[in-house]
Amino acid sequence: MTKVKAKQFATARGCVLGLMLGDAVGATGGRVPASGPLRATSAGQLACFTVDGLIRAHVRHRHRGICHPPSMVWESYRGWAAIQGIPGFEVSGEGHRPAGWLAKVPALAERRGSAPATVAALQRRKIGTIDDPNGTSTGAHALTRTLPVSLYPCDAAEMAALTHAGDAVGAAGLAGAVVRLLAAGGQLVAALESVVRDPGDWPETAERSLAPALAAAGSGPAALGELTRLAPDARAASALAGGVYAVACFPGRETVREALSFAASAGDGGHAATVAGALLGTAHGPDALPVDWLSRLELAWTADTLARDLVTELVDSPSGGEYFPPTDPYWRTRYPG
Repeated sequence: MTKVKAKQFATARGCVLGLMLGDAVGATGGRVPASGPLRATSAGQLACFTVDGLIRAHVRHRHRGICHPPSMVWESYRGWAAIQGIPGFEVSGEGHRPAGWLAKVPALAERRGSAPATVAALQRRKIGTIDDPNGTSTGAHALTRTLPVSLYPCDAAEMAALTHAGDAVGAAGLAGAVVRLLAAGGQLVAALESVVRDPGDWPETAERSLAPALAAAGSGPAALGELTRLAPDARAASALAGGVYAVACFPGRETVREALSFAASAGDGGHAATVAGALLGTAHGPDALPVDWLSRLELAWTADTLARDLVTELVDSPSGGEYFPPTDPYWRTRYPG
């Protein structure tokens, strides 16, 4: 009998679906078309592979006693590079052979914009750490792809450092702290304020992103000028500041549409909307996301399945373990560890 609670599913589904919806809305620049699919970008694709890696890490821990989530997330990113046909990772010949069901999702194999820092880090074949990060990029992908990490018992900053450095790692760590508080039942604005008061290892990044965003939201109604000042470019710190400003201005479950549209107009490449979607989804659950948009979200089923499977793996371990048999004989085929 499953031990998963409905609230656990709602939190994870809200986080991952909100992220993917924010990613797709962000790609429109806030001008969502009246019809047609809402397509993922490379940021959304990488977020899917992050969740895949977390699940596979837990499977490996159960069956092999090896617990190092960054290495499995790294392998999942290599799988993404392989199905994308990125040089050095081709599926044929000596290249990496992706495993698991995500490699069979057509939309994940399509090029949806570039992820140069991530690709360069993968090509260097070096797994970065917080103390010794891989590369020097402070780009937003370090943040957007790691937003679901805090649904799992590990550090989002650690995952960001696989491929990025500096404020990008700090932004991921701060966003991860907010997601963790929301997943524990915290209120959105209260969680943001709590992380500003106690930013852990990232006080300077918080001072440059979270604190100004909350101060701006508290000083008056949402203003495009403030948003573009806070999120002027595609750095992770900009995406965090813009996303936080949007959700602080529109924190309610009834204003998710307004928050996403507003965040998407930042001009930062849509990353602020991705942050806003993940935070609002985690806080309010998937039922708060606009149904008309969600029904057109290209990777909705993929994202929903990953979110459900992450919770199921953490709570029920369907592939079994040392002292109990599997409840799903195909789980390790879908998530090889």
